[in-house]
Amino acid sequence: MFKAKILFVGPNESGKTVLANFLSDTTETVGGEYRPTQGVRILEFESQPEGSDVKTCEVELWDCSGDFKYESCWPALMKDCSGVAIIFNPDVPSHLKEIETWHSMFISTQSLQDSQCLLIAHHKPGTEVEAGRLPLAPNLSRLPLIHSNLEEEPEDLRHAFYRYLGNVVKAMSESREREEMSIIT
Repeated sequence: MFKAKILFVGPNESGKTVLANFLSDTTETVGGEYRPTQGVRILEFESQPEGSDVKTCEVELWDCSGDFKYESCWPALMKDCSGVAIIFNPDVPSHLKEIETWHSMFISTQSLQDSQCLLIAHHKPGTEVEAGRLPLAPNLSRLPLIHSNLEEEPEDLRHAFYRYLGNVVKAMSESREREEMSIIT
């Protein structure tokens, strides 16, 4: 069985923990009082990635704090990661600038393909979802982007995550095959 380690990173109060809890079926309720993540939380669950030959995948979802005081721990978090999702609130103007920093810290330093990366524009409850183009930096605009709103279309997010997970598993499988071929030849 494939095991995928996915990092959820992004600015403070962007909704990383809410999304991680929802995708891992850890909680039924959306909302509540904000409590910042201390360091990292690791949620483990099984999932069915879409678009890959793998039927079931074991997922380690690393819900990483958005606080820069944990920056010295980030290299350890990135070790052996299969994919990175940058979560941000598109209604907070500073988040659009901050995600460039998250990209340079977590994606540019890894040898991940674009298909192993994901941008999630998470809309908080009560905000309007505008699925139009966001003013993203060129290096971010080539990454897959999904809009999430857990109040209105929660299952759309789940299916988009399963498709993303399928891309991650496919990239992991191709990498494993290349590695095996290099050993044989």
